[in-house]
Amino acid sequence: MADFTELPDLASRLLGGSVVDANDEFFAARDNLVNTGPPTFTPQTFGAKGQVYDGWETRRRREPGDDHAIVRLGAAGIISGVVVDTAFFTGNYPPYVSVQACGLEGYPSPAELAAADWLPIVPRSAVRGDTKNAFPVTDPHRFTHVRLVIHPDGGVARLRVHGIVVPDPRLFPDGLVDLAALEYGGLVTDCSNRFYGSPNQLIAPGLARVMGEGWETARRRDTGNDWVRVRLAAPGRIRLAELDTSHFKGNAPGAAALRGIDTRYADPADEWAWFDLLPRVRLQPDTRHRFPLPDARTATEVRLDVYPDGGMARLRLPGRVSPDDLATLRHRWWTSLPPAHQRHSSATPIPPDTPWRRSLPPPT
Repeated sequence: MADFTELPDLASRLLGGSVVDANDEFFAARDNLVNTGPPTFTPQTFGAKGQVYDGWETRRRREPGDDHAIVRLGAAGIISGVVVDTAFFTGNYPPYVSVQACGLEGYPSPAELAAADWLPIVPRSAVRGDTKNAFPVTDPHRFTHVRLVIHPDGGVARLRVHGIVVPDPRLFPDGLVDLAALEYGGLVTDCSNRFYGSPNQLIAPGLARVMGEGWETARRRDTGNDWVRVRLAAPGRIRLAELDTSHFKGNAPGAAALRGIDTRYADPADEWAWFDLLPRVRLQPDTRHRFPLPDARTATEVRLDVYPDGGMARLRLPGRVSPDDLATLRHRWWTSLPPAHQRHSSATPIPPDTPWRRSLPPPT
């Protein structure tokens, strides 16, 4: 698969993605497109309308035209690539697909979405059945919705829209925000081990419902320890560290530590540039631990070390973004909006010659 698939799936129901409209879903429901788990299939399982599929499937067209489904991204952002997964659709997949995207304010209705200014991000392209069909995207704009068009009809199991979250800074006007949150632009950039679960699940919204919704490493048989690095949504001062081991009972880490760095002024490769945020502390299984950090320095990245290994459900890092860095975040958000979104935005326009007050980590 393409490298962009390592980025978060902006359309996932885990982030709040939803299929808000489709012109047809006769054989299989449109909502399946954004389900988080991999598609499943049980042969010879028939309902009133035929074989049951874990995906979206339209009826056979007997007139000209194409079918489509519109997805509201759970987190708006810059799309790096799309995966149209036709798993288990072998004689009933669409031979061609295309994908369009738009950016809109608020929570538009299907009628308002139909009238939106849609931009092509994946041209009409051939796809294969029972395959994860990957398409890179190079459009630099921040989008809130995508429209999958299948030519002319058929079934698609999942639609994955991978990219970088670009948060709307109007959501935290006073600068208070969970700096690690995936939905606000936090991103796991590296980790020592991801054997049992994706590290990006650490910073996903909400509480983990089961152990499988967290990050868990393989058992270590050496003297080292496991770790994960998170690029924060914006430079900020962390005020609280929440280390949540919920559901991890016989496999929680014995201890953890948290360090930070401001990569605008220091090289992450320089071990001495990292500073302590939370010295090594003992952890308990199946527990939400909260540690105040009243004197934390400004950081752009953090490193969570767990000793020696194990699993964690969530990492929360509430903190505050300075006015200067909030202005920089707002500038990046505004300049990434598609032209139509800028024209209809309720935000105060930012003049095109306004300089960035500080540099944020690049959104890639």
